[in-house]
Amino acid sequence: MNYFSLGLYFLVMLGIGVFAYRKSTSNMSDYILGGRNVSPHVTALSAGASDMSGWMLMGLPGAMFVMGFDAVLIAIGLLLGALVNYLVVAPRLRVFTKVADDSLTIPEFFSKRFDRNNSSLRMISAAIIVLFFTLYTSAGLVAGGKLFESAFGLSYHLGLVVTLVVVVSYTLLGGFLAVSMTDFVQGCIMFIALVLVPVVAYQAFNGTGDMMQSAYQTIPSFSSSIEELTLLAVASSLAWGLGYFGQPHIIVRFMAIRSVKDIPAARNIGMSWMTVTIIGALGTGLVGVAYANKFDMQVADPETIFIIFSELLFHPIISGFLMAAILAAIMSTISSQLLVSASSLTEDIYRAASGKAPSARKSVMIGRMGVAGVAIAALLLALDSNNTILSLVSNAWAGFGAAFGPLVLFSLYKRNLTHSAAIAGIISGAATVLFWIYAPVLADGKALTSVIYEIIPGFIVSSVVIWVVSHFDETPAHPVTSMVDETNQVLAESRS
Repeated sequence: MNYFSLGLYFLVMLGIGVFAYRKSTSNMSDYILGGRNVSPHVTALSAGASDMSGWMLMGLPGAMFVMGFDAVLIAIGLLLGALVNYLVVAPRLRVFTKVADDSLTIPEFFSKRFDRNNSSLRMISAAIIVLFFTLYTSAGLVAGGKLFESAFGLSYHLGLVVTLVVVVSYTLLGGFLAVSMTDFVQGCIMFIALVLVPVVAYQAFNGTGDMMQSAYQTIPSFSSSIEELTLLAVASSLAWGLGYFGQPHIIVRFMAIRSVKDIPAARNIGMSWMTVTIIGALGTGLVGVAYANKFDMQVADPETIFIIFSELLFHPIISGFLMAAILAAIMSTISSQLLVSASSLTEDIYRAASGKAPSARKSVMIGRMGVAGVAIAALLLALDSNNTILSLVSNAWAGFGAAFGPLVLFSLYKRNLTHSAAIAGIISGAATVLFWIYAPVLADGKALTSVIYEIIPGFIVSSVVIWVVSHFDETPAHPVTSMVDETNQVLAESRS
C-alpha cells in the first residue's frame, strides 16, 4: 500500500506540472515568478515548504534525538529569523524589485540596483547561487535516498534517482507556478504529518512524566542542557535565523506575491504553519528517543526516526501518506532550488556571457536545461550515503546567509551603497564561510566550524566589508533616490 500511496502522490505532482505548463510558461516572467500573481496562502506555504525541506522531517527530529534540548535553540532562531524576514525584507523587496526595471532574479536586482544590467556583480552572485544550491539540492537527494533505503529496503542510489526524476519532471514542465502549487499541497501534507506522528507516538506512554523519564536515559534533562550551554553554543544555534535574509529560494517568493498588501496575510499564515511544524518535528525527536529507550528499539540512523514511527505505528495506508509527507518536504525544496539556479543560469549568466537577450521561448528552454544540469551535479554529490542531511543544509544555509543576507539588507535600506562594496560583501561573506568550514586551522586539525557556526563570522565580515568599502569607495554610488522614493511611496500607500 505504501507503493500505491507514493505512486498516487507522484501522479498528482506531475499532474500539477502539466497544468502549470499549459497555464504559465510562455515567458521567463511566468516561468521564474509566476507572473508576480501568486496568492498569499500559496506564497506562505510555498515559502515554508521550500524552506523546511527534508531536514524538517528527518534532520531536525534526528538532531533532537541526538542533541536533546539544544536543538530547540535552532528552532527558536529559525522562527525569529523568518518573522523578521517577513517584516523587514518581504514588503520592500516585493516593491523594489518591481521598481528596479521588474527584476526577475536576485542577481538581476543587485545589478539593476546600480543601473548596470550585466555587471560583474550579477555574474558573481549568480555563480554563488549555482554553487551553493548544488550543495543544497544534494542534501534533499540524500534525504530521498535514505527514505527509499529505510522505508522500502531499496537501494540508496535508486532512491536518489527516483526522487530526482519526479521533481525535475514537474519543475521542467511548469516552472514557478508548478513549484508554488506543489509546495502548497506539500506544505499541507507536512503539517498534518508533523502533528499526527508525535501525538500518536506519545500514546505509548503513561503521561508526560513517563515519557521524559525515558528520554532522560539518553539525553540531558532540560535544566541540565540549560546549565551546560555556552555563549558560543547559544549564538551558533540562534544564528540560523540570520540565514533567512539571504536565501534566494525563500525571498524570491516575496517577489512573486501578487501585491505588497497581501504580505501581512502571507506572514500570518506562514508563521502559524512554521510554528506548528517545528514543534511537531522537535516533538517527533523527543518522543522518538523516549520510545527507543523504553521499548529497547534500535535506531541505526537517528535521522530516520520519523520513518520508523510511520511504519511502526500506522496502518499501511496512513504509512504511505506519511512517506509522501517526507517526499513532499524533500521535493518542495529541491524544486525551488533548481528553479532559482536555472533562472540564474539563464537570466544572469547566459545573457551576460552572450551579450544579447534570447527570445522568450529560448529563455524558457535554456532555463529547463539549467534545471537538468544542476540536478545532475547535485546527484553526483549525493552519491555518498554517509552525508548527513543537517550538515549539508547547515553549510549551504550559512553560505547563502553570509554571501547575500547583508547585501539584501544594505541594498534595500542603504542609499549610498556602491557597486564595489556589493561585490566585496558577497565575496568576503562566501569566502569566510568556506574557510570556516574547510580550513583545518585548529590544533587537532579540525575546522573553525567546530567552535562556532560559520554564518556568524561570515555575516559579520560581509556586513563590515560592505560598510567600509561604501564609505571609502571613491566611485560615487548610483543615484538610486528615484527608486528608493518610489518604493517608499508604494509602501506608504499599501499601509494606508
